[in-house]
Parts: sequence; C-alpha cells; structure tokens
Amino acid sequence: MQHFRVKLFARPGHHPDPGAAIPIFHRWIQENALGEMLIDVADYRHVPEGPGVVLVGHDAFYSLDSAGGRLGLLYNRRTEMNGTTGDKLRSALSAAAKACLKLEQEPELEGKLRFGGDECEISVNDRLLAPNNDATWEGLKPDLARVLDSLWGAGAYELRRTGEARELLTAIAKASDEQALGKLVRA
Repeated sequence: MQHFRVKLFARPGHHPDPGAAIPIFHRWIQENALGEMLIDVADYRHVPEGPGVVLVGHDAFYSLDSAGGRLGLLYNRRTEMNGTTGDKLRSALSAAAKACLKLEQEPELEGKLRFGGDECEISVNDRLLAPNNDATWEGLKPDLARVLDSLWGAGAYELRRTGEARELLTAIAKASDEQALGKLVRA
C-alpha cells in the first residue's frame, strides 16, 4: 500500500487561527526545515471544515486543517515509497509528528498550539488500490497493529475502522493514556 495520510489532532484549548501557519510554512520552504522539497503554500481557510493552510511538497502535503470539525496537522504522502507497509506507516507517522513538534515550537504559535500524541487518524489515499471494504481493512489491520504495538504497547490502544465505502479507508487509533509526540517521531 502507498499514499498514507496521518492526522494528529490539536489538543483542546489549543486552536489558533490556521492562518498563523502561512508565514511559518513559507519560512520552512526557504530554510528547507523538513529536509524535503517544499514548493508552495495554499490558503483554503475559506472552505468550511476543509484543508485549511497547506504546505505543498514534492513528496507530501502538510496541512493545518479542520476537516471533520477537528483542528490537526494532516500529513498526506503523494509519492510512492520503498519498503514494507509497516515501514511506510512508520514513515508517515514520524513525518507528521516531527512537523507537529516543529510547528509547536515556532514563536508565532508557542503556547497557542499543542498536539496530542494519543490519537491519530490514518488513511490510505488510494480508493482504487485500497477500497474501503472489509477485505482491504483485514489486510491493513495487522500492519497497523504491529506499528502501533511498537509505539504505544500491545493492548494500550483502540483501533477501529471508520467511514463509508465511498470514503478513504480510514482508521482511528486512540491510546488509553496520553502519549508523547516523541514516541511517534521515533516511529
């Protein structure tokens, strides 16, 4: 499987205007802050519960979005990766967590934006190769469980599939205790 998306949610009470990320994302492009080719910034704040502010990269998009009514950072892998499904999941989780930590530390957002490491939404952005059906879910679930077991511990989280057949195959993972983003960075 390819094209994983990971959304890490902002903690309650830590919801600044996503527009504050615009100059930060421009600075990240100039400074090569994420160690990957970053290209542009797009402002979609006018779309209700939409993508918000998007940092466009060659390999991935990063967005401070409010889809589903919850502010969070969404990492959306665009290009194919080598390795196992577990390797790709780990890479996506780690990239999202690193961006979250970096965003929290930006002076413009310091103290205003905090992300939890205890809940994430993981999707496969390919309806053709990974339709949201029972067979695809049963194929992906063991890889998800192995990765999450190694991060949060076996039995220390809940994993469930969400959404309808016409939506992306999506799982919600919620740890029983709040976890540090650092665990996801080391994914």
